[in-house]
Amino acid sequence: MHRRRGRRDTAVTVMRPEAEMVREEAWTRFLRPAVQTTVAAATGFYLFLYGFDEPVAALYALFAPIALGPLASIAGAGRQRARVMVCALPFGLLLVVLGTALAASTWTAVAGMAVVGFLLGFAPAGGPRSAGAAPGLQLFYILACFPPYAPQTLPARLVGAAVGVLALAACNSLLFPGVPAPTYRRRLADALDTAASAAAGGHVPVEDLRARGERLRFSYVPPGHRPTGPGRTDRALSQAGAASRRLMEGFVELAAPRGAPPVADASCAALLARVAQVCAAAGAALRTGAGTPSVIALEESIRQTQAERVRQAATPRRPGIGVLRRQAMVLEVAAATWVALTALGIAERGRTAPPAAGDVFWYADLPTGRLWARRAGANLTRRSVWFQNAVRVALGLAAARLVAGTLDLAHGFWVLLAVLTLGRTTVGATWGAIRRAVTGNLVGAAAAGVLLLTVGRHTDVYAALLVPAMLVTFVLGPRWGITCAQALFTFLVALVFAQVTPVNWRLSEIRLLDVVTGSLIGLLCGLLAWPAGGRREVRRTMADLLRACGALIPPTTDLLTDASTARASLPTLPLLHRLRLAEAAYAQYRNEPSVNRPDTPADWHAVLVVAHQTLLGTQRLLRFDLTAPGPPSATGEGPTPRSDAHARPRAPAPAALRASDGGSRTDTMPETTVAQPVLVDLDAWLTGIGRRLDRISASIPTDPV
Repeated sequence: MHRRRGRRDTAVTVMRPEAEMVREEAWTRFLRPAVQTTVAAATGFYLFLYGFDEPVAALYALFAPIALGPLASIAGAGRQRARVMVCALPFGLLLVVLGTALAASTWTAVAGMAVVGFLLGFAPAGGPRSAGAAPGLQLFYILACFPPYAPQTLPARLVGAAVGVLALAACNSLLFPGVPAPTYRRRLADALDTAASAAAGGHVPVEDLRARGERLRFSYVPPGHRPTGPGRTDRALSQAGAASRRLMEGFVELAAPRGAPPVADASCAALLARVAQVCAAAGAALRTGAGTPSVIALEESIRQTQAERVRQAATPRRPGIGVLRRQAMVLEVAAATWVALTALGIAERGRTAPPAAGDVFWYADLPTGRLWARRAGANLTRRSVWFQNAVRVALGLAAARLVAGTLDLAHGFWVLLAVLTLGRTTVGATWGAIRRAVTGNLVGAAAAGVLLLTVGRHTDVYAALLVPAMLVTFVLGPRWGITCAQALFTFLVALVFAQVTPVNWRLSEIRLLDVVTGSLIGLLCGLLAWPAGGRREVRRTMADLLRACGALIPPTTDLLTDASTARASLPTLPLLHRLRLAEAAYAQYRNEPSVNRPDTPADWHAVLVVAHQTLLGTQRLLRFDLTAPGPPSATGEGPTPRSDAHARPRAPAPAALRASDGGSRTDTMPETTVAQPVLVDLDAWLTGIGRRLDRISASIPTDPV
C-alpha cells in the first residue's frame, strides 16, 4: 500500500510541472508566429509604401506573410517552416503570374480558380508537407486574378510577394525560432530502446510499453513530422512505426500473467536475446545516423526457433499448448522486429530490390514518380476525402470568383477569402463558422467605421496603429476563435486600405457584404458536395477495409494448411489501397467537431490496427512458419522447412484448438498431419483479430454515425 501511494504521489508531482509548462507555452505558441508575421508584413509594407511609393508591391508584401503565416498550416520549428516557405515561393510567384494573366476576363479567371483550387485542395493527399502551404498559396492567385487587369504591375507584384515571403522566412529562422519537436525517427529510436530492454529481461512496466507505442500514433505526432507522404522514405517509416507499435503490444502480451508461470524455453530465450541485440543497435543507429543493422541474423534465429518447435512437436514428449502459445508470442515479437528493421533499412538506403515478403514492401523498388502517381491515382475517387475536399474548395472558389466578377463587387477578393477561411468539411460546421464570422465582422465593421469617420484621411494615424493592430489580431484571433479573428481582421484591413487609397466608412460595409456573400457561397457548396464530411465516409471506408482484410485471411489459411493450394503472391495491394483511404478518412473525421459527442463512440482507430495486424500476421505466418513433420532432413534431425507441396497437407480449422464449451483452452491438440506450431500460430493470429473485432462491434452504434 505504501509503495502504491508513493508512486501515485510521484506521478502527480511529475505531471504538475508539465501541466504548468503547457499552460505557459500556450501563449508562447500564439505569440511567436504573431510576432514573426507582424515584423515581416509591416517591414515590407512600410518599405514599399513609404520608402518607394509602390502601393501594389506594398499590398503583396503585406499579404504574402499573412498567406504563408496565419492562413497556412506549416508545421515544425522556425527553420523547418522557413525551408517550406522558401520552397513554396516559386509556386506562389507562378500563381501571381497566372492570376495576373487570367484576370483579362471573368470567365478565364473563374476557370483558373477552379483548376488552382482543385490542385491545391488536393495537395493534402501528398502528405502534411505538401498540404501545409496549400491554403496560403491560394491567396496568391486570388489577389492577382481580380480586376483591374493590369499586367504592367506584374513586376511590382512579384517583387512585393517575394520580399514578403523571404522576410517571413528570415523571421522564422532568426526571430524566436523555437525548439524542434522530436522527429518520428527519434520516437522510433525510443520505442526500439524500450523493446531492447524488455527483450533483454529488464523490468519494463506495461504502462511504459503502451506509452511508447502510443507515441508512434500519428495523432500524437506534430503534423510536420508525420511520415504520411507518398515517397519511399515516408512509407518505410510509417511501416516501421506500425510494426514497432505491434512490437510494444507483443511485449505487453508477454508480460501479462496467463495461468501458470511461463516454462523456461531455451529457443525462446535465445530469440529474445537476438531481438534485444538488434533493437538496441537499430535505436542507436536512428540516433546517430549510422547504418541500420542487418536482419539476416534475426531472420536465421527465427527460422531456427521455428524449426526447433516443429522438431519438438514431432517427438513423443512434445510441449504443451501453453508452451507453444508462448513461443508463438515470442515469434510474433521477433517478426514485428524483422518488419521494423527491414523498413528502416529501406528508409535509410533508398531505392532497393524488394526484400522477401515483397507484398509487404511493395514500394521498395519503385521510382519516386510512380509512388506519387500511385498516391494521386488512389485518391482520384469520390470515396477519397481529399478528392471530396478538393472538389468542394474548387467549386466554392470558382463560384465566388464568378459572383464577384459578374456583380462587380468592390474588393471582391474578400468573397473568395471568406470561402477559403470559413469553409468546413460538414454543413453543420460551416454554418457554425459562418454565424460566428458574421457576428465578428459586424463588430469589426462598426469599430472600423467609427475609426474612419473620426480620423478621416490622416494616414499617419493609421500607420501608427497598424503594427499593434496586427500583433493583437494574430495573437488573439487564433487564441479566441473565429468571432474574435474576423472582428480584428476587419479592423486591420480598414487600417491597411486607408493608407493605400482614399476610403471612407463604407469600406467596412463593403467588407461585411463580401464576407456574407462568400459565406453563403461556401455554405451552398458544402450543402451540395458531401455535406456529411468524413462522418459517413469513415464508416464506408472502414467497412471496405474490413472486407479487404477478410479477403486476405482464407488464402493465407489455405497456404498454410492445404497442399493443393499453389504458392503465389497474396492480394495485399487492395488491402494497402483501402488502408490508405481509411487513414485519410479517419484523419479528417477526427478533426470534425461532431466526433467529440457522446453519441459517436465508434472505435474506428481499432479498425486500422486490425488491418495492420492482418498484414503483419500474413507476412509472419507465410514467411517464418514451417510445415508438418515430413521426410527427415539430410541430417536425420527432424523435418525440413516448407519447400514441397506434399509438406502442406490439409488440416482442420484452428477452431479445433478450442474446447467445445464456448472457447476455453485445452492442453491437448487434435490429431492432424500439420505441425502443431503452425496451427497454434494460425489460431493465435485469428483469435487476436477476432477479439479486436468483437471490441469494435461493441463500440459501433446501431444508428449511422
